[in-house]
Amino acid sequence: MTQHDSPTLPAHRPGASRQAPAAPDAPSLSRTTRPWMPALLYTLGFLTVYLLAICTPWGQRAENALFGLGKGNPEAAWFYPLSGAAYGSTPLPPLELSAKPTLMVGLAVIVVLTLVRRCWWQGCAALGVLILTTGGKEVLKSSLPRPDLVGAPENLLDQGFPSGHTAIPAALTLAAVLVVSPRIRPYVATAGVLWLACIAAYSATNGGHRPSEVLGATLLACAWYGLATWLLPSAAAPGATRSPRALPVITLTLALAVALVSGARNDTLTRSLVSAATAFICAALVWYAAVGRPAHTARRTRPARG
Repeated sequence: MTQHDSPTLPAHRPGASRQAPAAPDAPSLSRTTRPWMPALLYTLGFLTVYLLAICTPWGQRAENALFGLGKGNPEAAWFYPLSGAAYGSTPLPPLELSAKPTLMVGLAVIVVLTLVRRCWWQGCAALGVLILTTGGKEVLKSSLPRPDLVGAPENLLDQGFPSGHTAIPAALTLAAVLVVSPRIRPYVATAGVLWLACIAAYSATNGGHRPSEVLGATLLACAWYGLATWLLPSAAAPGATRSPRALPVITLTLALAVALVSGARNDTLTRSLVSAATAFICAALVWYAAVGRPAHTARRTRPARG
């Protein structure tokens, strides 16, 4: 009987029984890479910026005071010759009349990348982030009130929350990282973050937008991106992003330098520094949303895969 019993032993090896239930655990691991908390936090941040900066007297006084610093002349900004406002100059997208063409080109690029890579879910999510951010800022501009709590001059009562010029590079950057290859995702995010730092700093320093409006546009884009990545199916959700260890430091250092140059003015140091600081915060938010968060979740779930 021992000869008949021996063939049945390999079928009951302990190693085989331990590996069998490993497959059902895979979906639960993929779900942990898509937390819902970031979308909620970005949304709460958006509402907090609006309530504190626009719906309180001291918030309005602080931002209105920035317009009184210096001579108020937009030509005092270092970046003015490249803004498109100067006669005969070509605007850096999406400033001045280049806003709509930039948005249309961005939409076309997202569609082409979706078709080429056949990433249908990610493409739909990217288009959703872009359309809801840029379209949502138009709705919010007309629906969110700006009460006059401090008796401000008429030229400071215009509703510009959130900033449309800042919303475009923020939304395009976050949409692009959804449809590009994971290998180049960090570098696409780097290029987008530097572009955002430039536009956000200039928008805040030239008198067209307040710092809260620039920050609100970035938080709006990040909130839609967080919601899109959470709603994506597990198989289509963005995975861990591997990038050189020095890339985050290099990216944020360059973003700070770009923000300082783009926000600089000849007539006031305070307004220049506030604009640069706001743009740097915007760049850091988008970088963390696009690259930083997936890397952290990957390290947290890595021990469970072993």
